[in-house]
Amino acid sequence: MLALIEIAAICAFAISGLIESVRKRMDIVGVFTVAFVSAFGGGTVRDVLLDHRPFVWVVHQEYIWLVLGLTIAGPPLLRLMQHRAAVKLMQFTDALGLGLFAASGAALALVAGMPVTVVVLLGVITGVFGGVLRDVLCNEIPVVFQDHRPYALCAFIGCWVLVGLHTLEAPTWLSLTAGVVTTTGLRLLALALDWKIPAWPALRKPRS
Repeated sequence: MLALIEIAAICAFAISGLIESVRKRMDIVGVFTVAFVSAFGGGTVRDVLLDHRPFVWVVHQEYIWLVLGLTIAGPPLLRLMQHRAAVKLMQFTDALGLGLFAASGAALALVAGMPVTVVVLLGVITGVFGGVLRDVLCNEIPVVFQDHRPYALCAFIGCWVLVGLHTLEAPTWLSLTAGVVTTTGLRLLALALDWKIPAWPALRKPRS
């Protein structure tokens, strides 16, 4: 089940990177680079922190071909979509990728025997880092830092749900599914209902 979640997460984030790079009018090299980094950035950081070698995309090179296929097939299809529809699709795939990668990162940290707090933080890092790298490459402030609608907080809550069910000895499939649904659902609700996290108070300007 972890392998299926990993594949789904890679596809979801690759599509979000693909959409954003096409919106930025990049060439085919730029589109593939952003899609690749979006798809594998979070998992690579997770593997580095857990000291897993080789990285998942090195072991499963078919994942690279999958991203390449999406890169070739995606832009022509996106041209047929309206701008608003493309934005909605990106938001959905980004939320789905966030939930899937957060759950996989937390689950692998549990397998590695990490403390609960580390498990949750690794899940959050795995979930958000692909999107961070995507936005940086597209010359944008990462969504997780400037969008006041909950993002990393959704992954944080979803990972605690997964850990809680694991502690209660729930079936693995149930823990993983609950973690994905919680994270993705909260993010989509935050977008639909425009939930906002209060901005940090601005510093006062010194008096002249």
